[in-house]
Amino acid sequence: MNLAPARVVVVDDDPMVCAHLRTILESAGNIRVVEVAHDGAAGLDAVIRHQPDLALMDLRMPGVDGLVATTRIIALPKPPVVVALTTFDADRYILAALRAGAAGYLLKSTPPQDLIGLVQLAAAGHTVLPPGTAKGLLAGVARSALPDGLTARDVEVLTCLGEGLSNAQIGARLHLTEQTVKGYVSRVLTKLGCTNRTQAGLLAQRYGLGSD
Repeated sequence: MNLAPARVVVVDDDPMVCAHLRTILESAGNIRVVEVAHDGAAGLDAVIRHQPDLALMDLRMPGVDGLVATTRIIALPKPPVVVALTTFDADRYILAALRAGAAGYLLKSTPPQDLIGLVQLAAAGHTVLPPGTAKGLLAGVARSALPDGLTARDVEVLTCLGEGLSNAQIGARLHLTEQTVKGYVSRVLTKLGCTNRTQAGLLAQRYGLGSD
């Protein structure tokens, strides 16, 4: 079954950044950038007009900044997912954006393929955070975002996926047969709403599980 592409609004005051993000995201084939905006007020207008699935929101912009725009967007009757964009993961606005309702944040330096996967995960309703976040200030945010319904064994398997282990390697570590591991992986993917183990591995790292 072919699903409709995720519809995204990109908000950043740098036109080059907007063009770069549009090129990367639309190369995936299942993401469509419906509009770019260069300040928070225009971003809010674009969200109201297009009702996208996700808004990528720069935090530091002249005029109406990304934090104010995020607060206003989240207050809409049917808000999209908002993901903050930032250059530095020490940005003092990040926690405020998360408290305002942003579903995580991404660094502008995120590699293209990772960016695509993370935007897809965010559009599906998952929290997204850069690698290593669990070691810093946002550890609690990352781990508290783990979905309900994951058992302790599920988390162990997800951690292994975050480290890129094969089913055989997971079995050796957890003392399980490969067939049993295959069943756990399938259930974890279903619980997380992921279509493959690569997506789950990326998600694990954003939850602070697996390799950094």
